[in-house]
Amino acid sequence: MPYLIDGHNLIPKFGLRLDSVDDEMELVAILQEFARLKRQRVEVYFDGAPVGSAGTRSLGAVRAHFIRLGHSADNAIRARLNSMGKSARNWVVVSSDREVQSAARVNLAPFVSSEEFVKLTKDAIQSAPQVNAPEKKLSAREVEEWLNLFRDKGD
Repeated sequence: MPYLIDGHNLIPKFGLRLDSVDDEMELVAILQEFARLKRQRVEVYFDGAPVGSAGTRSLGAVRAHFIRLGHSADNAIRARLNSMGKSARNWVVVSSDREVQSAARVNLAPFVSSEEFVKLTKDAIQSAPQVNAPEKKLSAREVEEWLNLFRDKGD
C-alpha cells in the first residue's frame, strides 16, 4: 500500500532536527530508500513553506507537498484523503497526530504512528540484501605469478 505521511510529525522520530535547514530533504532521502525497498509510492506533506517554496515536487518515488506558511499539512492530508473517496482505504496514513489519525479513520484509511513507521523503515533497510561487488577469484596461473613476484622480493 502507498503511504501518506505527515512529514514534520515524522522528522524528530528519526532523530532529525526540525530546526535543521535540510530537515525535510533528509527525511525525503530516508523515504526514497524506503519506497525503493518496499516498492511503494510515498506522499509526504510539510507545512510552513515560505512564499515561493510552496508546491509539489516529485523526488524519485516520493512526492513531496510543501504547504505554504499559514496553512497546515494536517488539513492538506485531510483534503487529500477526502478527495480520494473510497480509494483512501488503499493508502496508509503515517502520523502520531490524533487529528490526522481521525481523518484517516473517517476515510477508512489504515494508519500507523510515526514511531511504528520508523520501526518499519529501519526493519526494511536492515533486512535489505547488501549489494557488494562480486568477489573476483584468481586463476591458478595468477596465484602462481603473485607467489613468484613475492618470492623474488624476499631474496
